[in-house]
Amino acid sequence: MSSILIRSAIATDLDRITEIYADAVTNGTASYELESPSRREMEARFAALRDGGFPYIVAEDGGRLAAYAYAGPFRPRPAYRFIVEDSIYVAPEAKGRGIGRLLLERLIVECESAGFRQMIAVIGDGGPQSPSVRLHERLGFRHSGVLEGSGYKHGRWLDTVFMQLSMNGGNAAAPDPESLPERRFREKA
Repeated sequence: MSSILIRSAIATDLDRITEIYADAVTNGTASYELESPSRREMEARFAALRDGGFPYIVAEDGGRLAAYAYAGPFRPRPAYRFIVEDSIYVAPEAKGRGIGRLLLERLIVECESAGFRQMIAVIGDGGPQSPSVRLHERLGFRHSGVLEGSGYKHGRWLDTVFMQLSMNGGNAAAPDPESLPERRFREKA
């Protein structure tokens, strides 16, 4: 895995990002979307996250984009501003090689640096043997709940697993007034 490079995503990555996500939508159960979004829609999503200061990263394997990850708002209401939700998508040929772990580790570091307090994983089809559930467990996420039969895709009902990781002291201390979430909140006020 020595040829893996983790870096910030750039606009020219969006064709491959769109392709990786389309496979996840079409063939997987991690996303509850039923139709793959267009390149234009993926560009709008990318821009909204980057403009909001959220981390959006990619993994290159031997020069080819193999996976991507980002953190975004968990909910739009302002009291949730210290919580981010992580998303990780790995190309089919790159699965099982530890690339998702590298991305999640980096995402956690970037979110901690920005001053976020909680990271939430919302895992579609998240049974106990799910690679995503196991990855999040290995990185210290704790189980926070299950929405049973919350999605219907590929002819079956899917459970959604919620997992949570406290960062920067979690809820044990008041927010840092210089954190990214607080600065953005003040700018909007």
